[in-house]
Amino acid sequence: MRKLLLSIVLVLSANTFFAQSVFDKFEDQEKIKAVIVNKKMFSLLSKMDVKDKETQQYVNLIKKLDNLKVFVTNSDLKAAEMKTTADKYLKTAGLEELMRVNEGGKSVKIYVRSGASESQIKELMMFVEGSGTEETVLMSLTGDFDLNELSVLTDKMNLPGGDDLKKASKGKK
Repeated sequence: MRKLLLSIVLVLSANTFFAQSVFDKFEDQEKIKAVIVNKKMFSLLSKMDVKDKETQQYVNLIKKLDNLKVFVTNSDLKAAEMKTTADKYLKTAGLEELMRVNEGGKSVKIYVRSGASESQIKELMMFVEGSGTEETVLMSLTGDFDLNELSVLTDKMNLPGGDDLKKASKGKK
């Protein structure tokens, strides 16, 4: 009985540990805007009454998502901290580079962990390194979704860096 209780405690604490993200530390920091959407919210959104095809595509996509975390800053100090954290995460997370663009004073890098097929994605991380007046954006998206569906998400949710993400989803077929 004692071993069973100990096993249950370990499993529950492991679930709590793995539910955390390396990016969670940016959630409550000054000078960083954060948007966090979890599985429960996606589940509630997926119950919307749908009238048109585009909204139906959106609902179909959000059913496949687990977490969305977006962090945005104009602070050079916070941007450097976000970049360091993202770089460390990339070294251990097993993500592959999908796209890299340097344009108009900003650098956009998009990384993915693939699923069953080439366009299936388990995790997507986007880092937009702004300079001057451009915002720095760190986005993490997890679930089991198709890369080609992401343009619908960026249109409906008006995400920072959404235009860059839309280019990636249309670029890889």
